[in-house]
Amino acid sequence: MDYSLLATCLAVYRCGSLTKAARLLGISQPAVTGQIRALEGVLRQPLFTRTAKGAVPTDAAHELVRDTADALDALEVAVSRRVRPEELTDRTVHLAGPSEVMSCRVLPALSDLVTGGLRLRLTFGLTDDLVSGLTEGRYDMVVSTRLDRTPGIVTTPLMDECFALVGSAEWAAKIPADAIGRGGAAALEAVPLISYADNLPIIRRYWQTVFGYKPTVVPQVTVPDLRAVLAAVRTGAGISVLPTYLCAKEVDAGEVEVLYHPEIAPLNTLYLATRATADHTLDAVRTHVLAQSRHW
Repeated sequence: MDYSLLATCLAVYRCGSLTKAARLLGISQPAVTGQIRALEGVLRQPLFTRTAKGAVPTDAAHELVRDTADALDALEVAVSRRVRPEELTDRTVHLAGPSEVMSCRVLPALSDLVTGGLRLRLTFGLTDDLVSGLTEGRYDMVVSTRLDRTPGIVTTPLMDECFALVGSAEWAAKIPADAIGRGGAAALEAVPLISYADNLPIIRRYWQTVFGYKPTVVPQVTVPDLRAVLAAVRTGAGISVLPTYLCAKEVDAGEVEVLYHPEIAPLNTLYLATRATADHTLDAVRTHVLAQSRHW
């Protein structure tokens, strides 16, 4: 059975008119008539008598509405809360982005909204995959590592990542900053590099900005999580290039040291991307994240 016929019946019952029900449902009056006749055929009972005053429900219609109205209203509320949410609790918000910034910045920034009833689902991944998921509707909001100009996507600068060359105190003693200043990357050739990926994405950006060329070394350790990279650096396994927000506490505590302070520090802008057809809940989350990001 097509259960939308029940919704049409309820609309006619409450409106008292096929014409008014058609306007309410956004379909033609003949379509409403056809659906009522189809439902009467399924039930094998007449539901309405057409009179000069409108559609008068029969006893069968009264009984049907009594048995189905509450369930139909509940379904309507459940759907409308997701299509047109008005409260933070109306639907789950799906966020996606790099695991480190989502864990260390975005999720903590939303903790007060979570205590207010906001439901979140987080996905970690690479920008290209996540932006595709955003356009396909799998995610509501994405932290992107690049400015996206896809039609229908609204992209707003979120924060600038500043990168630093870091190592343990032991490595700082072996390769002082003045040695790097004099010899450039050559002073680091014998030092194990800890990288996020084999193609050295963050290290390559630093090398090109600070030293003027791409690194040619092979990383000693590759681990696809910057927090794991930080853990390896902190315990003396080698050196790496990390976002300063990620290692600030370790630097302040003396567990990790910035090995070199170049005149121009490499930067990378992160963006907050949403679909242009946002709703109340997404607007609230987006506004809150952007406001909190001013303190990052």
